[in-house]
Parts: sequence; structure tokens; C-alpha cells
Amino acid sequence: MTSPVIFPLDQGELSVEATGGALVRRTVLPSGVRVLTEKVAGARSVTIGFWVAVGSRDEIAAEAANGLSGGHPASLGSTHFLEHLLFKGTTTRSAFDIASAFDAVGGEQNAVTAKEYTCYYAKVRDEDTEMAVEVMADMLTSSVLDPQEFETERGVILEELAMAEDDPTDVAQERLFEAVLGEHPLGRPIGGDAETIRAASRDGVLAHYRANYRPNDLVVTAAGNIDHDHLVQWLVRHLTAADWDMAATADPVARRVTTPAAVVRGQQLVVVERPIEQANLMIGWPGITSTDDRRVALSTMNAIFGGGMSSRLFQEIREKRGLAYSVYSFSSGYSDAGVFGLYAGCSPRNVTEVASLLFDEFHRLATDGVTAAELARAKGQLAGSAALALEDTDTRMSRLGRAEIGSGEFIDYEASIGMLNAVTIDQITELAADIASRDASVVVVGKAKENDLSKIVEKGRGWGTHSS
Repeated sequence: MTSPVIFPLDQGELSVEATGGALVRRTVLPSGVRVLTEKVAGARSVTIGFWVAVGSRDEIAAEAANGLSGGHPASLGSTHFLEHLLFKGTTTRSAFDIASAFDAVGGEQNAVTAKEYTCYYAKVRDEDTEMAVEVMADMLTSSVLDPQEFETERGVILEELAMAEDDPTDVAQERLFEAVLGEHPLGRPIGGDAETIRAASRDGVLAHYRANYRPNDLVVTAAGNIDHDHLVQWLVRHLTAADWDMAATADPVARRVTTPAAVVRGQQLVVVERPIEQANLMIGWPGITSTDDRRVALSTMNAIFGGGMSSRLFQEIREKRGLAYSVYSFSSGYSDAGVFGLYAGCSPRNVTEVASLLFDEFHRLATDGVTAAELARAKGQLAGSAALALEDTDTRMSRLGRAEIGSGEFIDYEASIGMLNAVTIDQITELAADIASRDASVVVVGKAKENDLSKIVEKGRGWGTHSS
């Protein structure tokens, strides 16, 4: 497959051959349920995911929710709260029944709440696939959200949030998204915070569950030794048994709008003082969306700049100067916004020097571009990483889910390599200059003072070659 394949919401059946002879099939059922599989030759396992395109960005602040009529809109943290609760029992299974079903076959089961989706997934032997479908379908459709379990899980989530608050890198990343994206919903923490979790009500979470967990919201993806027709049959059988009307006709929910949003920076500088040995430094700019035509150029730029041991940041800050153990760049793209960021963990006495170096190196990239050798090395790194990732059925399952829920475009390995090979030095330089022209935010968690960083943050004001 040398070009992307579009997944139209109104097309019932689609089949394509992917790299290495893997067969990708897609069925849109009359009820709106979408089923995608990738059969992988030689696999003895199956990874299966149940996806719903609702995430933390879709929640509403409590004060806004109180002013709305028609039920209980999802307050902040409800999506993450619900993800926990679906493991706590259904009308026919207890929490122990759910856990032991997978333990008894050596399987793995978990879930993830993201900013734009929630996914419940499992990995089992191929012969245990129907069991996984049955249990996960039951969880998704028939959870009771028991009031006592609700209160117990509230305590568990508060402990999870406390654990994250004890990780300075997690704290820095949460604060960076808030600082860069401001009031945009993507800037909010995925799991909510202690205040919103304490305020969450069972009625609110239940209304969120009923409003967003319906047949036309559901996407099921599976990869490994999976028979597509059998999976469709199992899903119809077990979803029907759970009282979902699989004969009813409904269109799949529309995908998100991908027009870039107008992002207004929240803060230029955030310092969270903590009595720890390192200053955890992050610098971030508004990035690009997940469907931006420049996204492959961004991945390439990221590999060159801070994506490995041969990257510029690693060589300049760790190898040459010994100022940090961990230093890297990263990018996160969503439907209508994104973040490009830099991280370094360093001694508090070096934080201003390291911050200055991070800015200087990125500005140098935006001004001088990259070399042909750097570009070739980055392309090899990305191509190799992509090939190795496809050895895992988890990656293939997730690739199908993100394609269906996000862009509606399936990009196989060969197509992705074609897009990667088309990236040029000029594209990377222009993209770096574009990002550098935007206002940056600086976040430090550790022993740091705002006064010490005041001159450095001025380097984060909109800068770039576009104005000259």
C-alpha cells in the first residue's frame, strides 16, 4: 500500500492488503458500530480495543455544567472516573469476575483515557478472543456504576492523582499544556484534579456514560490472528445480549473538526517550587494539528533536534556540556491544536543556562536548518522505529483505532515511508521558523525563582525568520 486509504463513514465494507501481506478489513454495521481488523500472519495472539471518541477535552467545568439544562453534563475528570468504573462490575459480572476472566487465560486488560478518546483494550491468545469480546462488551454496555464502588474508586483516583503530583516531570508536562494552550480544553489535565474528583457526582458520571456509550459511538479494532467475520458475529451477539439494538439504523458519530483553533497562551512563565534535587524544565510552543500536512516533517525535525542520543539537544547539553542526564524534544498533535516542547532535568543552579541553550539551539535550527546527513539519519531512525513497532499487535490495533476515530485515513508502513522520504530540508527549516515565531511558555518544577528566569523567558517571545 503506497498511499493512504480513506475510511468513509458511509461505506459499509472495505478491505485492503497492508505491508507484508497483512489483511485490513473494515465493516460499518447498521447500528453505527465500526469494526476494523488486521490479520497478521504467524501471530498467536490478538489485541482488541473498544474505543469511544470522547476524552477529557469534552468535559465541562462544574460552574458551566450547573447552568445547563437536560441532564448532567460531564464535569471535569468524569471521563477518567468512568474509565475506572467500567472495571467495577456489570449487571451480570462483579469486578472480580472481570479481572479473573483475563487472569485465568494469562491475558492482559487495561484502559486509557486520553484528551480526545477513551480506549479499553485486552491482549489474549487467539483462542480466547471471543471471551475477551464478551467480557469487554458487557463492561462497555452494562456497567452499574454501583454507588459504593463509586466512592471507593474516588479514593483510588485521588491516590493516582497524588502519585502523579509526586512526579515532577508529570507536573511539568501538565503545567506546560495549561501554559501553552491557555483556555483551550486540550490544556486541561486528563484526569482532572483532586478538587474536581471530590466534586464529581455519580449522577453526572452516569449521564456522561449514557450520552456517549452508544452503538454509533463505538469503534472496535483488533490485530493478530483474528478472523474479521467471526469478530463481527461475536460483537453482534454479545452487544445484542446486552440490550443494544444492533438492528436499528444509525450513522456513526461524526469525526472532530480539524480546523486549527485560535490558541491564546495561558502563561509565559510557571514556577512550581519543590524541595527536590533537580529542576525539571520544559519549554513549549503551540504546535500543529494531527492532520496537518507538515506532521511528517515535524516528526523528522523532532528526531533531529531531540529524538535520540545523536540528536542536537542530547549532544549539545548532555554530551558536550554535561548539564543534564535527560534532555529531549517532543510533539503532541490533536484535531485542532498541538504542542511542541523541550525538556531537560538539571541542577537548579544550571536552570537558566540550560533554558537559554534550549532556546538558542531551537532558534539556530529555525535559522540555519539541518544538514543532509542529519536528515538521512532521522529518516532511517523513524523508518526503523516504525518497522519494529509493527512487530507488536498492540501497535497495529492502536493504529487502526486512531485512524478511524481521528483522521479517517489509514496510513500503512509503505505509505508512511513514502511520506517520510518526501520530507526536505527546506520543509523542516520553514516549520521550525513557524513554530519559533509563536510565543513560548517556560515551566520549571523544582528549586527555581521567577526572578532568575525573567531574562530567559524573553527569548520565548514570538521570534522567527519570517519577519526579516
